[in-house]
Amino acid sequence: MSITVEEKARVMKEYATKDGDTGSPEVQVAILTSRIATLTEHFKTHKKDNHSRRGLLKLVAQRRKLLDYLRGKDEARYQDLIQRLSLRR
Repeated sequence: MSITVEEKARVMKEYATKDGDTGSPEVQVAILTSRIATLTEHFKTHKKDNHSRRGLLKLVAQRRKLLDYLRGKDEARYQDLIQRLSLRR
């Protein structure tokens, strides 16, 4: 379960810190969040798809690591990002 090229481009444009930004933590977390949302919708109809569920857990762990990194680097950027993505707190 992947996101479309158009969706990925839209997310990168929305969360980029500068032109051509594809690697900042903000963009990476936003892309992962989009992929996680897509997989979550997939599981509403395919409850027994355990192979994809493992992939989902890996994506969630990767997003958590990136968020922890961003929080250690710049707390303000972290708070702004979780607010924009409507993640916890």
